[in-house]
Amino acid sequence: MKTIQSHHFYLLLISLSIFAGCSNAEKQVFQERDFISLAGMWECDLGNIHLPGTVDESKLAPLTQDTTNTAQLTRLHPYEGKIKYRKEIEIAPGQADKEWRLIMERTKPSVLYIDGDSVGTSSLILSPQIYDIGKLSAGNHTITIEIDNGEKSVPDGIKGSHAWTNSTQTNWNGVIGKFGLEAHNGVLIESVHVYPSASTNTVPVVAKIKSSINGKAEIMIQGYTWNTKESIAIPVQRVTIDLTSGENIYNFELKVADKKALWSEFDPALYKVNFELGCNNVKDYLTIDFGIRDFSTEGTQFTINSLKTFLRGKHDACIFPLTGYPPMDKEEWIRQMRIAKEYGFNHYRFHSWTPPQAAFEAANELGIYMQPELPYWGEMKRENVDLNQFLIKEGEYILDSYGNNPSFVMMALGNELGGDFSLMHDIVEKLRVRDNHKLYAFGSNNALGTAGPQKGEDFFVTSRVGGEVGSDDYSQHARTTFSFADAKEGGYMNGLYPSTDRTFAKPVSDCNVPIVAHETGQFQMYPDYESIGKYSGVLYPYNLEIFRQRLTENGLIEQAKDFHKATVQFAAICYKADMEMCFRTAGFGGFQLLDLQDYPGQGSAYVGLLDAFMDSKDGVNPQVFSQSCSDIVLLASMPKYCWRNTEHFKAQLEVFNYSSDAVRNKQLEWSLSGAKDNAIIQKGSFDIDAAQGQLSNVSSLDIPLNMIKEATKLNLSLKLGDKTNRYDIWVYPQQYAEKQSNTFETAFSLDNAMSMLDKGINVLYVPKHSEIEKLSVGGLFTPDYWNYAMFKNISESLKRDVSPGTLSILTNPQHPIFRSFPTEAYSNWQWWIILKNSRPFILDGIPSAYNPIVQVVDNVERNHRLGLIFEMKVEKGKLLVCMTDLDKIREKPEGEQFYRTICNYMNSDRFSPDISFTKRELKGLFTPSTHYKEDRSYQE
Repeated sequence: MKTIQSHHFYLLLISLSIFAGCSNAEKQVFQERDFISLAGMWECDLGNIHLPGTVDESKLAPLTQDTTNTAQLTRLHPYEGKIKYRKEIEIAPGQADKEWRLIMERTKPSVLYIDGDSVGTSSLILSPQIYDIGKLSAGNHTITIEIDNGEKSVPDGIKGSHAWTNSTQTNWNGVIGKFGLEAHNGVLIESVHVYPSASTNTVPVVAKIKSSINGKAEIMIQGYTWNTKESIAIPVQRVTIDLTSGENIYNFELKVADKKALWSEFDPALYKVNFELGCNNVKDYLTIDFGIRDFSTEGTQFTINSLKTFLRGKHDACIFPLTGYPPMDKEEWIRQMRIAKEYGFNHYRFHSWTPPQAAFEAANELGIYMQPELPYWGEMKRENVDLNQFLIKEGEYILDSYGNNPSFVMMALGNELGGDFSLMHDIVEKLRVRDNHKLYAFGSNNALGTAGPQKGEDFFVTSRVGGEVGSDDYSQHARTTFSFADAKEGGYMNGLYPSTDRTFAKPVSDCNVPIVAHETGQFQMYPDYESIGKYSGVLYPYNLEIFRQRLTENGLIEQAKDFHKATVQFAAICYKADMEMCFRTAGFGGFQLLDLQDYPGQGSAYVGLLDAFMDSKDGVNPQVFSQSCSDIVLLASMPKYCWRNTEHFKAQLEVFNYSSDAVRNKQLEWSLSGAKDNAIIQKGSFDIDAAQGQLSNVSSLDIPLNMIKEATKLNLSLKLGDKTNRYDIWVYPQQYAEKQSNTFETAFSLDNAMSMLDKGINVLYVPKHSEIEKLSVGGLFTPDYWNYAMFKNISESLKRDVSPGTLSILTNPQHPIFRSFPTEAYSNWQWWIILKNSRPFILDGIPSAYNPIVQVVDNVERNHRLGLIFEMKVEKGKLLVCMTDLDKIREKPEGEQFYRTICNYMNSDRFSPDISFTKRELKGLFTPSTHYKEDRSYQE
């Protein structure tokens, strides 16, 4: 290959108005190169296979015998190793003088042979592999492609990334996407890269041109906007160049019209531009789309075309359960990204992989900011020369292949990297030289955030800014939840009494670049076993079948749907709180939620409000979710959710405004009303003056609650135009007049309880937690983090507390015990102190038809029947068991009311258990035994 030269030259403006006034319907269709599709049947070592496609799809590999893996979906026809694919093609006489190149849009490391002769190799896995073949004589030719997805085909560190692992898209073998032979006539516009800016009317252009001839050549450029209401033409321009044999790089500037359309999340305007190269009678063509935009930073915030923007991000883990690989068509990406937009997202982070061009095109059209990553998740060391070179090459080709897409605004080196930060710096600088039109980070959540941002990073994706892993000091945290292995009691949401007035101000003050909260949420939900029927492709959910069988064995299968609904509803509450803490933090950069959809790998993590197919789960709709995930979010900052009626309800109202403009001359309407009857207690409005790109204080509420005479759930509703939000609060009476003295006794030991039951006395039994530890699980408010078995093993290996592993309560709100304690069927904020001070009892040995009054939903690994409150008749008396330490919760109004509601129920004739136990059965229930299953260990 000839040494690359750089040529500078001038533009001749032929016409400034040739396209002026053209409607979208009149847009020109530009000429393209000749292309022979290679789609169809190929011979391979295993038989005949259709390409594009994979061995998994062909079912040529044997059916797997492993149906016991609960850590991930199962590949039905897995294959790893080398495979040779062969096909005979015919070159027509008129095509014999053309130059050919083979394009495989996405595959694994490969070797290409033409008629038995090796053409070359390629190791690219996240950008197209393109082989220059040269001329092919007229007649038949045999193409042989050896593709290797075996263990030694890539450096060790690549195999754990989401670009390769079976936990996500699977380690498939084959070819996907565009696949064929492309022809040119000896002059090839190999690539054109544009670097537009909102601040100028000229666009720097770098064109790479290969030529087999010398001479004067001309590039004609023409284009227009194609997805905007108003058509804007790019003036036709001609560029003269000195074409020399070999590969050359040409730098010039493209002039756009004085009036130009800018690309952003608010108006994703796109230009289509054609470059036509002519030399003598030889021509070549290349058409690209681009958008004019400036995506940058200002202090600790991001900007788009000088407007502040806040990244409301979705984590993309390469979950494609039907194919095992990403969609290669724009339409499917449009479908998925439109769903994400409906839920309020404007950002995608691709965990240790980069999507195909179709995904960028969809994001271009929908206005989504993209952060692709290199395919790595591990330690960065200089001695790993092969790995480092692989990553650098992959990164450069990713920038070359997808860099023109306006949605491609950010890039990181991988996920949770450790090791040598100076090496990361050097790699980023190499990439920055390749394309300085992007923002770069060394990785997402490197060193779990403890090392802080590094010099050379434009933004910082992190779970914390400094601090110590496993600590109970949450002040450096940049998200509300962690595993128990990473933070004492799982962080803010489970570890501290609930409120809506906390922020991440401390980490922001310790960072000089925008913080993007890493993988916020991770709230586990109970799966919907009806989704098993959706898995009709290359992956099958044997994990779900195993979990369902465990539930069946424990006699709980009839409750599976209720478990699913309750945990989904509760997780939605937690996601709302998680996101809003980000919005309440002045100067915060954004978040990347984990996740809007399930992650059926890495231990089986059902953390999405949508399932793996991007279908909504029960009870979650985008209109409600987007109240707390949008460019404008109405916020109420209050010190607690639960109040006494002797207090004043106090809240600070704020407007998070990251829309395209300031909010002026509008009113924020608010009301406080009964959740049950919608009766307005008080309402009002405030004039709004909310600047763009910041959190604005509106006013405060101070409402006496003495009109509330009984335990009541209230709704605080906020409205600004078509934007709304709602908060649940609970009010409990300070004094509660008992209608009668207690007709029961309280016992703290089983012997004492049975003695009283012998005498026909009704008993409230509150076991001492130390005495029933082996018969119960720990108290947890938040849903278990990510996956119970996985983090149980991690916590134990680090000698840290293990999460109790539960997901939510499940109860009947109409049960008479709740007449003076309003509740939903699932957990909400009034249950925090109750659940934190509880030890749900394992009732696996109880008759399967019996459900506790308040049940706690267990994780799929254990599937225990867990009781928080349950009752039974024993001998002459009636027994109610409460697994919450009532003395520890009574300092809070909801704790005191919880105790009172139990008393009211037990004092009433509604206390009538429908199951009977003998003394022996009761004693057996509270005697350690093997009637419940031990925790299972996680195995990847």
